[in-house]
Amino acid sequence: MHLIRRGDPHLAVRSSEGLTTVELYGELDLVLVQHVRPELDVLTREASALTVDLRHVTFCDASGLGLLVRCAQRVQDRGAAWRLVCDQPMILRLVRLAALDDVLRPSPPTPAPVDEGPPIPSPGLPGRLPV
Repeated sequence: MHLIRRGDPHLAVRSSEGLTTVELYGELDLVLVQHVRPELDVLTREASALTVDLRHVTFCDASGLGLLVRCAQRVQDRGAAWRLVCDQPMILRLVRLAALDDVLRPSPPTPAPVDEGPPIPSPGLPGRLPV
């Protein structure tokens, strides 16, 4: 998967094997919504699985929520996979207060896998991993 910044400081797209991830940056307000809506509309029509990552969003208003709902519904209506990654307490609270949990289905970020090599058995007990 590779990151495509496209010269836009508010939007980055990663795409690999049918999975598309959109990272948004800044404040998800009316100005940013108008700026990123055309690109998100294309991605909601084309991606077989779309993840929108809000970890770098510092603020979200009603227009931002509206854009996220629009994206989620378009993706889900055509049977594609939808995921909203968010670890921002204020945005999660806004989603909950607006009763949009069922539509947006926010989830925490998954940790990146770390390649630590094969496990090393404890010398005292054969086949047992150290704690």
